[in-house]
Amino acid sequence: MPRQARLLLGHSYYHVMTRGNNKHIVFHDAADYHHYLELLGRFKAEHPFELYHYCLMPNHVHMLIQTDIASGFATFMKKLNLSYAQAYAKRYGWVGHFWQDRYKSQPVGKDSYFIQCGKYIELNPVRSGLTRNPADYPYSSYRAYTLGEPNLLLTPDLFYQGLGESPTQRAQNYQDLVISDQIASSYQKPTWGALYQRKIEQQKRRYHLRIRQKKDYSE
Repeated sequence: MPRQARLLLGHSYYHVMTRGNNKHIVFHDAADYHHYLELLGRFKAEHPFELYHYCLMPNHVHMLIQTDIASGFATFMKKLNLSYAQAYAKRYGWVGHFWQDRYKSQPVGKDSYFIQCGKYIELNPVRSGLTRNPADYPYSSYRAYTLGEPNLLLTPDLFYQGLGESPTQRAQNYQDLVISDQIASSYQKPTWGALYQRKIEQQKRRYHLRIRQKKDYSE
């Protein structure tokens, strides 16, 4: 079955996920997690984009982002994945393909569900049984939103400011935020978010794919 055509647009919102080949472990200890985040910060400075939420799991990574220049983000991901794979191979003697195929980029609707998508990402360690309290998991953006922990990698979520009039109120309301069933059910779909926004993103995707196909045919 042919894989879905890659389409990454500039100034657009995506849930990005990359996974270890055959779901193997890519982070064994704190040094691994911190090195990945260090590389992420370094290459993000070279190829800027907005990072709103992220979660590093033992065998995969989630990010909720907005692209700047689409090609710039593609280059960022290539550098990040290659550099981390090389460091991992050197440390553990790994031989063979490290990441599972290409990274996934799932369009995300820009509406009030956006912040729920971000929190859903951050709750991965809870759903996986790694922790009962997401604030105890140090390798996600959750602590920045609920504990005010400084995190230079992040741009505040588009809807976070509207959660309250003070930092304490926003942090508490974010902690209490309930994830809609619609968000959970759309997690594995081609587009993530509320139904109306999913339709808009799907229409935009089809439009740009048609343009690409016409261009490819004319060449």
